Amino acid sequence: MIEKNVKLSAYSNYKIGGLAQIFFKAEKLEDLFPAVDFAKKKKTKVFILGGGTNVLFSDDKFDGVVINLGIKFIEKENDVIRVGAGVSITELSDFFIENSFSGLEWAGGLPGTLGGAVYGNAGAFKGEIKDLVEEVVSLNISEGKPKIIKRKKSECFFDYRSSIFKSNRGKEIIVEICLKTTGGDKSAIRALVEEKINYRNAKQPLEYPNIGSIFKNINFEFLEEEKKIMFKNVVKTDPFPVVPVAHLISEAGLKGVSFGGAMISPKHPNFIVNVSNAASNDVKNLIKLAKNEVRTKFNIDLEEEIIIF
Repeated sequence: MIEKNVKLSAYSNYKIGGLAQIFFKAEKLEDLFPAVDFAKKKKTKVFILGGGTNVLFSDDKFDGVVINLGIKFIEKENDVIRVGAGVSITELSDFFIENSFSGLEWAGGLPGTLGGAVYGNAGAFKGEIKDLVEEVVSLNISEGKPKIIKRKKSECFFDYRSSIFKSNRGKEIIVEICLKTTGGDKSAIRALVEEKINYRNAKQPLEYPNIGSIFKNINFEFLEEEKKIMFKNVVKTDPFPVVPVAHLISEAGLKGVSFGGAMISPKHPNFIVNVSNAASNDVKNLIKLAKNEVRTKFNIDLEEEIIIF
């Protein structure tokens, strides 16, 4: 289905964003072909939108095509499940619980869709989505006629909050993921999922519109020895030893700092929250401030985990 001049703020967890000139809703693979064909004929840009939980939209109008990916199905095949990229992590987590599947407990309360999680290799509490991936099916839209590509896990080049799909941004659309399953105790799985949900509610500023952690944590092993000594008491496993960016931003004195309607959360400083009708540039200014202050204080460069669009 095609729509014109759609407010992206309505599809953003941040409640921020301007108009999309052309907006397609794709509920099955076949819906993608006319959307891609339209964009090619108009020689315009394409943006793939999932759950809107990891992207900062501009307030300016996007003179291109936004494809809202809503391919939703979960099909069990022996010891693997086939999942549409538009299935939410919450829906998938519930399916794992009901079928006594273990391995996704770390994602309890994680927002967004599975496609987005695979795109950015989402992770938390020592787990990552790559640990479950067997195969990813995508649609290459970068050249000629759209082409289906199937990749095994090793071909996806998963890295910390990254993948080949993120590297190929704008060239491919993730449509389906095959995940391996491992049996477990339903009650124990449910308890662990609820534990993670409760932790997020307690430690993250979920009372405000947000798009999750803004920056990637810092790989502890890549730091100079003097910095390893400085940060050894705050290191956590995620899934390898990292220095939490929240600690760096806090130590730079930025907790609670505001610009316009956006604020660096006092509750979790790696979250920038929309407290009062924030504009995209309000968030961008705080991102710039955090990067500058952390670089000045620690000589460490922060890298965004989110997509700035």
